[in-house]
Amino acid sequence: NIIELGIFLPCRINYDKYLQTPEEIMIYEKKSKIHFIAKNLKVEYKWNIYDEYKGIYYTFFNVRLPILNTEGNVELRCYFPICYISQIGIHAQYTQQQFPYIYVDLSFNSNKMFVDGIVDFDPQIKEAIKNELNRQEEGLEMIPSENFVSLAVLEALGSVLTNKYSEGYIGKRYYGGCQFIDVAEGLAIDRAKELFNAEHVNVQPLSGAPMNIAVYFGLLNLGDTILGMDLSHGGHLTHGHPVTYMAKVFNFIRYKTNAEGKIDLDNLRQMAIEHKPKMILVGYSAYSREIEYEKIKAIADEVGAITMADVAHIGGLIAGKQMNNPVPIFDVVTTTTHKTLRGPRGGMIMCKEKFAKQIDKAVFPGLQGGPHENNIAAKAVAFKEALEPAFVEYAKQIKTNAKILEKKFNEFGYKLCFGGTDNHLLLVDVFSSKGVTGKQAQDALDIAGITLNKNMIPDDPRSPMDPSGIRFGTPALTTRGMKETEMELIADWMNEGIINWQDESKLKSIKANVIELTKKFPLYPELA
Repeated sequence: NIIELGIFLPCRINYDKYLQTPEEIMIYEKKSKIHFIAKNLKVEYKWNIYDEYKGIYYTFFNVRLPILNTEGNVELRCYFPICYISQIGIHAQYTQQQFPYIYVDLSFNSNKMFVDGIVDFDPQIKEAIKNELNRQEEGLEMIPSENFVSLAVLEALGSVLTNKYSEGYIGKRYYGGCQFIDVAEGLAIDRAKELFNAEHVNVQPLSGAPMNIAVYFGLLNLGDTILGMDLSHGGHLTHGHPVTYMAKVFNFIRYKTNAEGKIDLDNLRQMAIEHKPKMILVGYSAYSREIEYEKIKAIADEVGAITMADVAHIGGLIAGKQMNNPVPIFDVVTTTTHKTLRGPRGGMIMCKEKFAKQIDKAVFPGLQGGPHENNIAAKAVAFKEALEPAFVEYAKQIKTNAKILEKKFNEFGYKLCFGGTDNHLLLVDVFSSKGVTGKQAQDALDIAGITLNKNMIPDDPRSPMDPSGIRFGTPALTTRGMKETEMELIADWMNEGIINWQDESKLKSIKANVIELTKKFPLYPELA
């Protein structure tokens, strides 16, 4: 077991009485000084600090101290120049108050679960994480709903905020001790409002499905009609697909795209007049075109319907000012935070102020219990990143990269659903184009180190588990810093892999090229 321990000079420790270690370590005092001696301890680094109290410099060492078979709790506190270990009978005569300028206060619990890191306590999980890191580092992630978060987002996700229960909302919690939780959640809300020009924001939804379900239950009555996009035409499961429970609770009517691959607004208006929906829902998981929110809002107003936009896929492109923003126009807008927004996995609901109470009550206590505040803090970090000017350039590059893929796949003779892309993704009919099913293409490209997903195309005659299409996008590749030149190369490899989907040697050759490319765009060198 390894405990990271800051050790200060001049101090002497020689000890073997209370802790069984490879070295003898003990702390003792000589009048006004404590001297330190330790054998064979690994010195990580050292630095000098000037002590204004005494007017001298001291050298600090950071070392690793092996601890074996410790029982009970051991608390180590170091106050320069006095050190002591409590609970085992060794104490110093001096206190922090007498040496206020330089001190460290560290506490360790000798319970193995708390002392050990994951590498020692659960090597199986550590190995799985390591292997996944290697997969991400050495592969090309092209699933359009996936991205890579920053180290700052990872740090917030792994923070002590995960320890805190905080049912309720800012200033109105059902638990005590939430004052700092309120700060983190407040920052997330304020930053989201600034990003999207929103009147009200709820950052507590755990993911995309519950955020949409909360809106339905918050604003509708059971059995109400919702006019939403058909899944095979680019909609989402939560938009009323028959396999979902929501389709049993509400009456979903599904509109489709026209022959040109665009949302037929005349047909949508006719359906709205005929079915008189309580809500008109737009948004998608595979549709690659812009949405005319103002025109849809006018149709909704004509029939007295609430407007809802699910922008989970394009939230980052909207925040980066590269796609139309429905938030000032629609009544309710939902988005996940882990796709183009490049944040942690989670959801968010934005709405007009008049719907705020209904939405908040639907999320809690209506649907969820305690929010995941470590996740909410990570959302706040991601929103701060999205407010930086660099994020606008990132969003621009996502679309530029997608346009390169569009051009290349047109040249290769593939049928592009919806006629191309206005955003970050492409839906390609590989079956009619090359005689390869979506599953065959996905599996082959997996071998080649290129990750995307099989996907239904509009009115697909094939099954969802082996459809006609594949869906892929550019957010994750763009996060790594890849641009037009890399997109040209990757498109060539994708086409080669699809055509040679049964040639494993060819696929492995592509993978070798992929690995060489990814070495030029390291993902998390700090975690290696």
